[in-house]
Amino acid sequence: MRLNKSTGDAIRILIACARAEGALVKVVDLSTTLDITMQNVFKIVHILSRAGLTAAVRGRHGGIRLNRSADAIFIGDIVRAMEQTDAAPDAAGPQSEAGASAVDVTRVLDDALEAFIAVLDRHSLADMLAREALSAGSTAAARSLSARGREAAKPRGKTPRRPLRAGSGGVVRAPARSGRASRTPPPKQ
Repeated sequence: MRLNKSTGDAIRILIACARAEGALVKVVDLSTTLDITMQNVFKIVHILSRAGLTAAVRGRHGGIRLNRSADAIFIGDIVRAMEQTDAAPDAAGPQSEAGASAVDVTRVLDDALEAFIAVLDRHSLADMLAREALSAGSTAAARSLSARGREAAKPRGKTPRRPLRAGSGGVVRAPARSGRASRTPPPKQ
């Protein structure tokens, strides 16, 4: 199943709130840190607040914080808040053979969705924080090991321009009357 980008952004926002450990996090800071537009952060925070996952404090010194501990917020809860996870209602009334097969397909897909959400319910926000800390620690350790074994990497990108040396090429003069620059050979010595 493919989730919306806003669901991934909601998980990242909640991880940032969990990192703050109860302190208020400003929406502006979330927007710049996570590279999400302010409008999308406001929309996601509103949905998360209505679902009871965050508590919002309005005003100049306001922000958001987790409404529950990171151990009590499961990824399945976030997906349920952000995505439409309701089972499709079965069509009522007499059905033809084609209608019966459509209902069967809907039931199979609903079962798959429930299994997907059940797997997400086994992982909490605290688990995501722990994995993030482990991967950040292993990345830093790998960088330090690789830096010991080789020289510093050369800077990438364009090389800086070198200044022209005197006498190495022609001299460009101011535009002549015709509007063109004339190039004269270097002086003979």
